[in-house]
Amino acid sequence: MTDFVAPVTAFITQHAEWTFPVMFIVSFGESFVFISLLFPGTAILVAAGLLVPDGTLHLLPLLAGSILGAVLGDVVSWQLGRSYGHLLEHRWPFTRRPDLIARATSFFERYGVASVFLGRFFGPLRATIPLVAGIAKMPPWPFFLSNAGSAIVWAPALLLPGSAAVLVTDKLSAKGPLAIVIGLAVIAVFAALSWLVYRRWFANGKAQ
Repeated sequence: MTDFVAPVTAFITQHAEWTFPVMFIVSFGESFVFISLLFPGTAILVAAGLLVPDGTLHLLPLLAGSILGAVLGDVVSWQLGRSYGHLLEHRWPFTRRPDLIARATSFFERYGVASVFLGRFFGPLRATIPLVAGIAKMPPWPFFLSNAGSAIVWAPALLLPGSAAVLVTDKLSAKGPLAIVIGLAVIAVFAALSWLVYRRWFANGKAQ
């Protein structure tokens, strides 16, 4: 499904009025437990961020669609866990990746409510932790607050580095290979800072 990145990006480039619904669907797919592993939502969000500085796309519908889609994807996964519990462990994709439930359960047991917030930033766990939270009967309000808070951080974290990279290369009037190098350097700085923040956060044991 990685082949979806270029067509989706091209579509919203040509039809900016569809930005909100498209990004809603993209983020929902990235967060919904039975689609997330196959859906290139992260790549699409990063690519969409590149189109903001020149005015091709507007940031508000990008952010709104991405945040709301992420929130709803987690809510549906959580509700499925509450309604069907461990029966889902015997369904795809868990029959193919049985380790996902075990890893998500361990993460949830260690970090509790904070796991819903943090899990969104950890690849395969992103959509599985809300499901596990539902299986564990996590109360609605703590789940919703942690879910919404993580989406509000996650969407800008993916959209803004690309936008910043474009702005920096334009400011420096960089072209060709130099522009690519500068853009990658900016994104790498964002990634390194994020990694340092989470490493420090975990090291201090604040999620326990």
